[in-house]
Amino acid sequence: MTSVNPTDATDAPEREELTWDRFGTATRELAEVVAADGWRPDIVVAVARGGLTVGGALAYALGVKNCGTINVEFYTGVDERLDVPVVLPPSLQLVDVTGLKVLIADDVADTGHTLRLVREVLAQHVEEARTAVLYHKSQSVIVPDYCWKQTDAWINFPWSVLPPVAGLPPR
Repeated sequence: MTSVNPTDATDAPEREELTWDRFGTATRELAEVVAADGWRPDIVVAVARGGLTVGGALAYALGVKNCGTINVEFYTGVDERLDVPVVLPPSLQLVDVTGLKVLIADDVADTGHTLRLVREVLAQHVEEARTAVLYHKSQSVIVPDYCWKQTDAWINFPWSVLPPVAGLPPR
């Protein structure tokens, strides 16, 4: 559901609010789209961090036991990003996915640069790599294979809308 700040709708950016309940519905519906396509992945690889919850939920819904992660940094703050996405350690062991059908899961294809990088890296080693996201934005440089919803609104995800908990020791 899309909501706009009712007090000043002319200046407030459009926001997409994803609740935990709606997340459950969204990932189940996304899994149904993958299943309806008749394609079954051997492994689900989640793009950390935003794709971790999505990847786990899709793996359960699709009955896929093998899960992996690939860590990519691109966003450094709200609408602030590096020039290009960077794969971070620990790295996915590519030998472990060689020859497999891989479903790459992420929360959003915003610019699409992260998803494209991951797909390009994996495509060199796997039988087939497909992508699944909850949200796809029109400016994305990649069109995901599977998408739950298209939006150009800023998305408030339940796992990242709140700041880190208080009282954490400094880094």
